[in-house]
Amino acid sequence: MKPQPVEISFSPIDNQRLANLCGALDENLKQIETVLDVIIARRGEHFSLHGKSAQTALAAEALRNFYSQAQHHLGIEQIQLGLIEVMNPHPSVKATVDTRSKEPAVPVLITRRSDLRGRTPRQIQYLQQIQKHDITFAIGPAGTGKTYLAVASAVDALERDMVARIVLVRPAVEAGERLGFLPGDLVQKVDPYLRPLYDALYDLMGFDKTGKQFERNAIEIAPLAFMRGRTLNQSFIILDEAQNTTPEQMKMFLTRIGFGSKAVVTGDVTQIDLAKHQKSGLVEAKQVLGKVRGISFTYFGAEDVVRHPLVQRIVNAYEKYEKQE
Repeated sequence: MKPQPVEISFSPIDNQRLANLCGALDENLKQIETVLDVIIARRGEHFSLHGKSAQTALAAEALRNFYSQAQHHLGIEQIQLGLIEVMNPHPSVKATVDTRSKEPAVPVLITRRSDLRGRTPRQIQYLQQIQKHDITFAIGPAGTGKTYLAVASAVDALERDMVARIVLVRPAVEAGERLGFLPGDLVQKVDPYLRPLYDALYDLMGFDKTGKQFERNAIEIAPLAFMRGRTLNQSFIILDEAQNTTPEQMKMFLTRIGFGSKAVVTGDVTQIDLAKHQKSGLVEAKQVLGKVRGISFTYFGAEDVVRHPLVQRIVNAYEKYEKQE
């Protein structure tokens, strides 16, 4: 039996809100159709939603949410983030305080992005775990916000004077390629590997402020190979692309943590670029540290992808393909 279409309408008619909701050439409606796999037919303020009943219900909820926000222009990014929240409802997303614990249900971070928050239940859990634990591991596919939210938490800690500096660490391993000799000093040599961390910092602090923090060494680049022998106190340390560390490197990194410091380790165990005979330090850390008190693990899935809607489908397609092999 073919599902009945869902009919919704907005009254009294507000043509400006409708224009903001639909976007130029109905691009916002097309995004909703693509992400939720529905067909939207519109006539004036009346919308007819066709598709599976569960999907049309989500589309109706999304349209109502976006219409309530449509006093101003709605960009594609805002539409995509809003759709992720609709598909991944969390009971405390709209709450600011959990009445039982008296603690923020959704961590509020001080960054240049006033709209920054966890968009899925796991992202919210991840931010909570970073605040509660000294060492946090984030494991999952690309686009789930592992690195971005870690940098946001680091910026927040620096702004609140909870730490004296941010230390960015990444193994210098190419993604299946050999780049050969790179010119320049130490920082310039590792710059290509740390570009995702720079991009997040510029987005969250602004270009000028990030530059000033580098100048006063409040933000430091520390190649993993040069971490041995150091002890990092009052620091927020992020080890990105940790799947490309060896077990020896992972142990060395984790034992660098000093007093008043936090560490976040991020990685995707499906994208290991080490030589075939080398074991990943992140894979071993899951087994060795899984039950150690004071260390938390967050495992992200395809449903946590906060990027272009196609990224989630790509991740799902690869997961299905790998299970068939």
